Amino acid sequence: MAFGAEELRVLRRALALALHPCPASAQDVQDCLRLAETVDEATREGARLRAFLLADLARYRAALPGTAAGYLTLLEEALGAGYRPVPDDLAALRALCGNPVAAVLLDRCLALAEQDVRARLARHSVPASRTRGRTRLTALPGGLAATGTAAGTTALTATAMAGAATGDPGGKPAEKPAEKPAPRPRPQSPSRDRPIPTPGEVFPPRRKPSAPPANPPRQLAAV
Repeated sequence: MAFGAEELRVLRRALALALHPCPASAQDVQDCLRLAETVDEATREGARLRAFLLADLARYRAALPGTAAGYLTLLEEALGAGYRPVPDDLAALRALCGNPVAAVLLDRCLALAEQDVRARLARHSVPASRTRGRTRLTALPGGLAATGTAAGTTALTATAMAGAATGDPGGKPAEKPAEKPAPRPRPQSPSRDRPIPTPGEVFPPRRKPSAPPANPPRQLAAV
């Protein structure tokens, strides 16, 4: 994408306003809006041209080997525009091994494919030791969420955890589990060797009141 002199002037003014905020004039605002619309339109047009180029490349590749010249020209143009070769392109170039242009493009496509493979492996491969260390520190209370924690405190915490896990006396000893309360003694049941009391022993019979005497003594009347 190339900018003209007027577009470069507007772009320079927009960058100056972004670096040193100050009130912008109405003309500056209108120029920036027009430049943004022009850039958007150029981006959409570039996407359309890229889609047409890739469609033509696929048609020429499907019609090989009769379209070898056109296919090699389109492939070179697509690579210059940032196209990454697919396995079908590599197979087609290997089939055209007798063509010197195809041999040069094959070496170029193989180098690009190797770069893509290495980039994918670098993104998805993480050392196991770093993964374990990150998992352990994340499990700590306030691990990654806490801000402002000193590096020495984090190292001491990790060392204490490692010592507790391996039995090292340098680490913090694990807390003893709470002891279970002793069971309460159950009330003893009465011994079966002791004889069971009879109802007469528990409830003794009432004594009958004594009968009054037949001839009670008479008291003498006072004289």
